[in-house]
Amino acid sequence: MADSNVSGSKGQRRREAILQLLKQQGRITIQELVERFDCSEATARRDLEQMEATYPIIRTIGGAMYDGMNTVRDTAFAEREGLSYLEKERIAAKAASLIEEGDVIGLSGGTTNYLIAKLLKLRSGITVVTNAVNIAMELAGSSVQVVVTGGIMRHNSFELCGPLGEGMVAHLNIGKMFIGVDGISAAGGITTYSEQEAQIAKALIKRSHTTYAVFDQTKVGKTSLFSIAALPELQAFITDVPLTGDLADKAGQHQIVVHVAAEQE
Repeated sequence: MADSNVSGSKGQRRREAILQLLKQQGRITIQELVERFDCSEATARRDLEQMEATYPIIRTIGGAMYDGMNTVRDTAFAEREGLSYLEKERIAAKAASLIEEGDVIGLSGGTTNYLIAKLLKLRSGITVVTNAVNIAMELAGSSVQVVVTGGIMRHNSFELCGPLGEGMVAHLNIGKMFIGVDGISAAGGITTYSEQEAQIAKALIKRSHTTYAVFDQTKVGKTSLFSIAALPELQAFITDVPLTGDLADKAGQHQIVVHVAAEQE
Protein backbone atom coordinates (compact mmCIF):
# COMPACT_ATOMS: atom_id res chain seq x y z
CA MET A 1 0.00 0.00 0.00
CA ALA A 2 2.86 2.37 0.87
CA ASP A 3 4.54 1.65 -2.50
CA SER A 4 1.26 2.46 -4.25
CA ASN A 5 1.00 5.79 -2.43
CA VAL A 6 4.60 6.66 -3.32
CA SER A 7 3.93 5.79 -6.96
CA GLY A 8 0.74 7.88 -6.97
CA SER A 9 2.42 10.91 -5.42
CA LYS A 10 5.32 10.60 -7.90
CA GLY A 11 2.84 10.60 -10.78
CA GLN A 12 1.04 13.63 -9.36
CA ARG A 13 4.31 15.54 -8.95
CA ARG A 14 5.20 14.72 -12.56
CA ARG A 15 1.80 15.96 -13.79
CA GLU A 16 2.18 19.19 -11.81
CA ALA A 17 5.61 19.68 -13.37
CA ILE A 18 4.11 19.06 -16.83
CA LEU A 19 1.45 21.69 -16.12
CA GLN A 20 4.14 24.24 -15.21
CA LEU A 21 5.97 23.47 -18.46
CA LEU A 22 2.77 23.90 -20.43
CA LYS A 23 2.16 27.28 -18.79
CA GLN A 24 5.68 28.37 -19.71
CA GLN A 25 5.90 26.92 -23.23
CA GLY A 26 2.26 26.92 -24.34
CA ARG A 27 2.52 23.41 -25.75
CA ILE A 28 4.49 20.19 -25.30
CA THR A 29 5.03 16.99 -27.29
CA ILE A 30 4.92 13.38 -26.12
CA GLN A 31 8.57 13.03 -27.11
CA GLU A 32 9.56 15.99 -24.92
CA LEU A 33 7.80 14.40 -21.96
CA VAL A 34 9.53 11.06 -22.53
CA GLU A 35 12.96 12.71 -22.64
CA ARG A 36 12.45 15.22 -19.83
CA PHE A 37 10.77 12.90 -17.32
CA ASP A 38 12.41 9.62 -18.37
CA CYS A 39 9.04 7.90 -18.76
CA SER A 40 7.44 5.75 -21.44
CA GLU A 41 5.21 7.08 -24.21
CA ALA A 42 2.27 5.23 -22.64
CA THR A 43 2.87 6.98 -19.30
CA ALA A 44 3.16 10.38 -21.01
CA ARG A 45 -0.11 9.85 -22.89
CA ARG A 46 -1.85 8.63 -19.72
CA ASP A 47 -0.64 11.70 -17.82
CA LEU A 48 -2.02 14.06 -20.49
CA GLU A 49 -5.30 12.15 -20.61
CA GLN A 50 -5.73 12.49 -16.82
CA MET A 51 -4.69 16.14 -16.89
CA GLU A 52 -7.18 17.00 -19.65
CA ALA A 53 -10.03 16.11 -17.28
CA THR A 54 -8.91 18.46 -14.50
CA TYR A 55 -6.57 21.13 -15.89
CA PRO A 56 -7.05 23.75 -18.65
CA ILE A 57 -5.13 21.80 -21.29
CA ILE A 58 -6.16 20.56 -24.73
CA ARG A 59 -4.85 17.27 -26.15
CA THR A 60 -3.35 17.50 -29.62
CA ILE A 61 -2.26 14.69 -31.92
CA GLY A 62 1.39 14.81 -30.80
CA GLY A 63 1.04 16.11 -27.25
CA ALA A 64 -0.91 18.91 -25.57
CA MET A 65 -1.29 22.68 -25.40
CA TYR A 66 -2.17 25.00 -22.53
CA ASP A 67 -5.61 26.59 -22.78
CA GLY A 68 -4.70 29.74 -20.87
CA MET A 69 -7.79 31.63 -22.00
CA ASN A 70 -9.96 28.59 -21.25
CA THR A 71 -12.65 30.19 -23.39
CA VAL A 72 -14.21 27.04 -24.72
CA ARG A 73 -13.60 24.07 -22.48
CA ASP A 74 -13.82 20.39 -23.31
CA THR A 75 -16.11 18.56 -20.91
CA ALA A 76 -16.89 14.92 -20.29
CA PHE A 77 -19.85 13.37 -22.12
CA ALA A 78 -21.73 12.83 -18.85
CA GLU A 79 -21.38 16.54 -18.03
CA ARG A 80 -22.42 17.70 -21.51
CA GLU A 81 -25.37 15.32 -21.56
CA GLY A 82 -27.24 17.45 -19.03
CA LEU A 83 -26.73 20.73 -20.92
CA SER A 84 -29.69 21.95 -23.03
CA TYR A 85 -31.10 18.41 -22.89
CA LEU A 86 -34.66 19.24 -23.99
CA GLU A 87 -33.40 21.30 -26.91
CA LYS A 88 -31.12 18.44 -27.96
CA GLU A 89 -34.03 15.99 -27.81
CA ARG A 90 -35.99 18.23 -30.18
CA ILE A 91 -33.06 18.55 -32.55
CA ALA A 92 -32.54 14.76 -32.49
CA ALA A 93 -36.22 14.21 -33.32
CA LYS A 94 -35.93 16.57 -36.31
CA ALA A 95 -32.79 14.78 -37.50
CA ALA A 96 -34.43 11.34 -37.15
CA SER A 97 -37.38 12.57 -39.25
CA LEU A 98 -34.93 13.23 -42.12
CA ILE A 99 -33.61 9.66 -42.09
CA GLU A 100 -35.37 7.15 -44.34
CA GLU A 101 -35.25 3.40 -44.84
CA GLY A 102 -32.29 2.50 -47.04
CA ASP A 103 -30.17 5.43 -45.84
CA VAL A 104 -26.51 5.11 -44.94
CA ILE A 105 -25.97 7.76 -42.28
CA GLY A 106 -22.99 8.92 -40.27
CA LEU A 107 -23.06 9.97 -36.62
CA SER A 108 -20.07 11.67 -35.02
CA GLY A 109 -19.88 11.79 -31.22
CA GLY A 110 -21.86 14.13 -28.97
CA THR A 111 -25.04 14.15 -26.92
CA THR A 112 -27.41 15.14 -29.73
CA ASN A 113 -26.13 12.41 -32.06
CA TYR A 114 -26.40 9.91 -29.20
CA LEU A 115 -30.06 10.92 -28.87
CA ILE A 116 -30.51 10.43 -32.63
CA ALA A 117 -29.15 6.89 -32.22
CA LYS A 118 -31.68 6.19 -29.45
CA LEU A 119 -34.50 7.20 -31.81
CA LEU A 120 -33.22 4.88 -34.55
CA LYS A 121 -33.18 1.73 -32.41
CA LEU A 122 -36.68 0.65 -33.48
CA ARG A 123 -36.09 1.48 -37.16
CA SER A 124 -34.92 -0.97 -39.83
CA GLY A 125 -33.19 -0.80 -43.19
CA ILE A 126 -30.71 1.83 -41.99
CA THR A 127 -26.92 1.63 -41.79
CA VAL A 128 -25.12 3.82 -39.25
CA VAL A 129 -21.43 4.65 -39.58
CA THR A 130 -20.04 6.04 -36.34
CA ASN A 131 -16.74 6.75 -34.65
CA ALA A 132 -18.42 6.97 -31.22
CA VAL A 133 -18.31 3.84 -29.06
CA ASN A 134 -21.33 4.85 -26.94
CA ILE A 135 -23.46 5.34 -30.06
CA ALA A 136 -22.45 1.93 -31.40
CA MET A 137 -23.32 0.32 -28.05
CA GLU A 138 -26.68 2.10 -27.94
CA LEU A 139 -27.55 0.54 -31.32
CA ALA A 140 -26.30 -2.93 -30.36
CA GLY A 141 -29.07 -5.51 -30.59
CA SER A 142 -31.27 -3.31 -32.81
CA SER A 143 -32.16 -3.86 -36.48
CA VAL A 144 -29.80 -1.07 -37.50
CA GLN A 145 -26.59 -2.17 -39.21
CA VAL A 146 -23.66 -0.50 -37.46
CA VAL A 147 -20.23 0.21 -38.92
CA VAL A 148 -17.65 1.37 -36.34
CA THR A 149 -14.46 3.13 -37.42
CA GLY A 150 -11.20 2.22 -35.74
CA GLY A 151 -8.89 4.39 -33.71
CA ILE A 152 -7.96 5.41 -30.17
CA MET A 153 -10.86 6.37 -27.91
CA ARG A 154 -11.05 9.81 -26.32
CA HIS A 155 -12.51 9.29 -22.85
CA ASN A 156 -14.22 12.69 -22.75
CA SER A 157 -16.40 11.92 -25.77
CA PHE A 158 -16.05 8.15 -26.46
CA GLU A 159 -14.98 9.07 -30.00
CA LEU A 160 -12.46 6.91 -31.85
CA CYS A 161 -9.82 9.09 -33.48
CA GLY A 162 -6.52 8.82 -35.29
CA PRO A 163 -5.05 7.59 -38.60
CA LEU A 164 -6.49 4.07 -38.21
CA GLY A 165 -10.05 5.37 -38.28
CA GLU A 166 -9.34 7.99 -40.94
CA GLY A 167 -7.88 5.27 -43.18
CA MET A 168 -11.01 3.14 -42.85
CA VAL A 169 -13.36 6.07 -43.47
CA ALA A 170 -11.56 6.75 -46.77
CA HIS A 171 -13.14 3.55 -48.15
CA LEU A 172 -16.73 4.35 -47.12
CA ASN A 173 -19.62 6.12 -48.86
CA ILE A 174 -22.00 7.92 -46.48
CA GLY A 175 -25.27 9.45 -47.62
CA LYS A 176 -26.25 11.74 -44.72
CA MET A 177 -23.58 12.78 -42.21
CA PHE A 178 -24.67 14.33 -38.91
CA ILE A 179 -21.79 16.24 -37.30
CA GLY A 180 -21.98 17.42 -33.70
CA VAL A 181 -20.09 20.67 -33.13
CA ASP A 182 -18.78 22.68 -30.18
CA GLY A 183 -19.06 26.00 -31.99
CA ILE A 184 -20.48 27.48 -35.19
CA SER A 185 -20.01 30.98 -36.59
CA ALA A 186 -20.19 32.78 -39.91
CA ALA A 187 -16.42 33.36 -40.01
CA GLY A 188 -15.15 30.23 -38.26
CA GLY A 189 -17.51 27.63 -39.70
CA ILE A 190 -17.94 24.55 -37.49
CA THR A 191 -15.31 23.92 -34.83
CA THR A 192 -14.46 21.60 -31.95
CA TYR A 193 -12.33 21.43 -28.80
CA SER A 194 -10.28 18.46 -29.98
CA GLU A 195 -7.77 18.26 -32.81
CA GLN A 196 -8.25 14.49 -33.04
CA GLU A 197 -12.03 14.80 -33.31
CA ALA A 198 -11.67 17.54 -35.92
CA GLN A 199 -9.52 15.28 -38.10
CA ILE A 200 -11.89 12.30 -38.06
CA ALA A 201 -14.86 14.63 -38.66
CA LYS A 202 -13.09 16.06 -41.73
CA ALA A 203 -12.54 12.52 -43.04
CA LEU A 204 -16.22 11.64 -42.53
CA ILE A 205 -17.42 14.82 -44.26
CA LYS A 206 -15.15 14.14 -47.22
CA ARG A 207 -16.84 10.77 -47.78
CA SER A 208 -20.41 12.08 -47.34
CA HIS A 209 -22.96 13.22 -49.90
CA THR A 210 -24.87 15.54 -47.53
CA THR A 211 -23.46 16.94 -44.27
CA TYR A 212 -25.76 18.26 -41.53
CA ALA A 213 -24.23 20.40 -38.77
CA VAL A 214 -26.21 19.59 -35.61
CA PHE A 215 -26.20 22.25 -32.87
CA ASP A 216 -28.31 24.04 -30.27
CA GLN A 217 -28.43 27.80 -29.77
CA THR A 218 -25.67 27.75 -27.11
CA LYS A 219 -23.12 26.86 -29.85
CA VAL A 220 -24.04 29.75 -32.16
CA GLY A 221 -21.40 32.48 -32.41
CA LYS A 222 -18.82 30.32 -30.62
CA THR A 223 -15.49 29.40 -32.18
CA SER A 224 -13.54 26.51 -30.67
CA LEU A 225 -9.84 25.99 -31.28
CA PHE A 226 -9.89 23.44 -34.10
CA SER A 227 -11.69 23.86 -37.43
CA ILE A 228 -13.83 21.03 -38.82
CA ALA A 229 -15.24 22.69 -41.93
CA ALA A 230 -16.04 26.06 -43.46
CA LEU A 231 -19.73 26.80 -44.04
CA PRO A 232 -19.59 26.22 -47.85
CA GLU A 233 -18.63 22.57 -47.17
CA LEU A 234 -21.99 21.98 -45.44
CA GLN A 235 -25.38 21.32 -47.00
CA ALA A 236 -27.70 21.69 -44.00
CA PHE A 237 -28.10 22.80 -40.37
CA ILE A 238 -30.34 21.26 -37.74
CA THR A 239 -30.90 23.55 -34.77
CA ASP A 240 -33.51 24.56 -32.20
CA VAL A 241 -33.98 28.30 -32.86
CA PRO A 242 -34.22 30.19 -36.18
CA LEU A 243 -30.89 31.70 -37.22
CA THR A 244 -30.28 35.45 -37.23
CA GLY A 245 -27.51 37.86 -38.20
CA ASP A 246 -24.35 36.89 -40.06
CA LEU A 247 -24.89 33.14 -39.68
CA ALA A 248 -28.35 33.37 -41.26
CA ASP A 249 -26.95 35.53 -44.06
CA LYS A 250 -24.10 33.08 -44.76
CA ALA A 251 -26.47 30.11 -44.72
CA GLY A 252 -28.60 31.82 -47.36
CA GLN A 253 -25.57 32.85 -49.40
CA HIS A 254 -24.24 29.27 -49.52
CA GLN A 255 -27.71 27.71 -50.00
CA ILE A 256 -27.50 25.78 -46.73
CA VAL A 257 -30.88 24.30 -45.81
CA VAL A 258 -31.80 25.20 -42.22
CA HIS A 259 -34.03 22.75 -40.32
CA VAL A 260 -35.47 24.17 -37.08
CA ALA A 261 -36.76 21.66 -34.55
CA ALA A 262 -40.41 21.98 -33.61
CA GLU A 263 -41.30 23.45 -30.24
CA GLN A 264 -42.37 20.89 -27.64
CA GLU A 265 -46.09 20.84 -27.02
